[in-house]
Amino acid sequence: MKYDAGNFDVIVIGAGHAGCEAGLAAARMGCKTLICAINLDSVALMPCNPNIGGTAKGHLVREIDALGGEMGVNIDNTYIQSRMLNTSKGPAVFSLRAQADKKAYGMRMKKVLENQENLQLRQLEVVSIDVENGKIKGILTKNDAYFTTKAIVIASGTYLKSKVIIGDLSYSEGPSGLQPANELSNSLCEMGITLRRFKTGTPARVNRRSVDFSRMEEQLGDNEVVPFSFISDDISRNQLSCYLTYTNENTHNVIRKNIMRSPLYNGSIKSTGPRYCPSIEDKVMRFTDKTRHQIFIEPEGENTQEMYVQGMSSSLPEEIQVEMLKTVPGLENVEIMRTAYAIEYDCIDSTNLKLSLEFKDISGLFSAGQINGSSGYEEAASQGIIAGINASLLTQNKDPLILKRSDGYIGVLIDDLVTKGTNEPYRMMTSRAEYRLLLRQDNADLRLTEIGHSIGLVDENRYEIFTKKKMQIEKEIERIKSLQVTNKKEIEEFLISCNSTPLKKPISLYELIKRPELDYFMVKKLDMDRPILNKYICEQVNIVSKYEGYIQKQLDQIKQFKKFESKSISRDINYDKIKGLRIEAMQKLGKIKPESIGQASRISGVSPADMSVLMIYLEQQKRLRNSESENKL
Repeated sequence: MKYDAGNFDVIVIGAGHAGCEAGLAAARMGCKTLICAINLDSVALMPCNPNIGGTAKGHLVREIDALGGEMGVNIDNTYIQSRMLNTSKGPAVFSLRAQADKKAYGMRMKKVLENQENLQLRQLEVVSIDVENGKIKGILTKNDAYFTTKAIVIASGTYLKSKVIIGDLSYSEGPSGLQPANELSNSLCEMGITLRRFKTGTPARVNRRSVDFSRMEEQLGDNEVVPFSFISDDISRNQLSCYLTYTNENTHNVIRKNIMRSPLYNGSIKSTGPRYCPSIEDKVMRFTDKTRHQIFIEPEGENTQEMYVQGMSSSLPEEIQVEMLKTVPGLENVEIMRTAYAIEYDCIDSTNLKLSLEFKDISGLFSAGQINGSSGYEEAASQGIIAGINASLLTQNKDPLILKRSDGYIGVLIDDLVTKGTNEPYRMMTSRAEYRLLLRQDNADLRLTEIGHSIGLVDENRYEIFTKKKMQIEKEIERIKSLQVTNKKEIEEFLISCNSTPLKKPISLYELIKRPELDYFMVKKLDMDRPILNKYICEQVNIVSKYEGYIQKQLDQIKQFKKFESKSISRDINYDKIKGLRIEAMQKLGKIKPESIGQASRISGVSPADMSVLMIYLEQQKRLRNSESENKL
């Protein structure tokens, strides 16, 4: 018999990376919030690789931090190795990556949740969601507790009817041996939400003492550690090494010989897995020209012997996994601590969501993370903070926060999921962002902290740090614009020493920095009155100075982009009645119900010709409304 367990403004189902950010955002914005975790030991769990960041993912973490989220601060406090990736390329694709202490990461995040004002964290399994007249009413737990609420964020990760698969074996289980959530899926189906099956997987964990590191290449962390969070100070500490090794023909032969025992190849797994994180058997069978594949051996924490075998996820039978691992240099005597496995789970079609991450047909119901068809901790957390923000804004009767593709990687991620949908677990990549020169990880705070502060998520301390930094950058750029460099003898000598052409006439230091062979740091000798600024401010000044022309081009492109984004479209349009639209376009537009002309243009199956027809129709409707208004007068 259910009982009245209380009322909350916002309820978050799940305490993974999406759930943590959603719950914290709602609570910090003043909402009485409940987070339901299927197991309190699963808070901020890293069932796959215990790392945060990486290519494009580092951008997401920086943006979460800039909005007032916790992921960046948490990894800064719990990392065991940090590296900046892509440093040989331009600043647009620099990406920070840190290996986390798996246990410490989850424990610290749990402590943050426990101590957060307005937030309750409870071990509860939600079995059904109560909807009345298309509006959220409450939730029911397995223990018959009924909570009423104004908004719900589903952040259930990979737990919905999750099934672990290892070779011929399959059983109902969640990630890392935790229990699955087998009942909530039925409730979602009853609400009219269509579910589908996706798959992910994770490699084996091995005992450090059984690994011969002398046969591997040591991978050290950076000497100079860059924090994820814009409010972190010096976070340098002793770092643990990772190690690089490779598969070989012996490894590949073991896989080929046993390939029909792989559920991926014998038909046992019918669900769709991640394209950009294939299993080792997939790599070997698909890329037959490759004689070896990279394998990274990475520590899972300071107080454990467990090491993560990155690049070797598998669903082969356990005995084949042992045989396969022992062919890898350095793993000849390896002891497996956790077997690799594949996991299937229920998820939704993300095109059923608005850009706010609220369901189109259910008021107050939001969805975030892997249930939306994405992969990765960072993608999940990004959706979580937006869903939590918008759940909070809904309870306050305020307009939702919509980040555009020109605002950040988070905007790109959500727009892709909602507008284009995905037929496989979605992974964020720099190539997905059209305006990546502007959407750099280094300027995430300059792009988003004002927004975070305006909605009440960024506190005054963080905002003060931000405004000071912004002012210093602007002041320094103005100063070097006004500082004239003349063609004095010593200046000519300096320029020649830098393989740069001597000046014919005086120019500003700002213009001089634009030369490919020079930068802000190099010309310090010509700038005797330079103020003492921290390195991150100096980097901003350097990037803005050097890339001004390219940045301006992207700003002009964004102006054009925003014109189309600002042309809103009513959700009540009956696309079937618009003459001239192709049938596919009618169907796609009717399903997605785009919120703007810009979003409509990005829908797969909607051609430029369809867009012309749509824009003519909208203009005709506008004229008709204006005419009717004039007649009434």
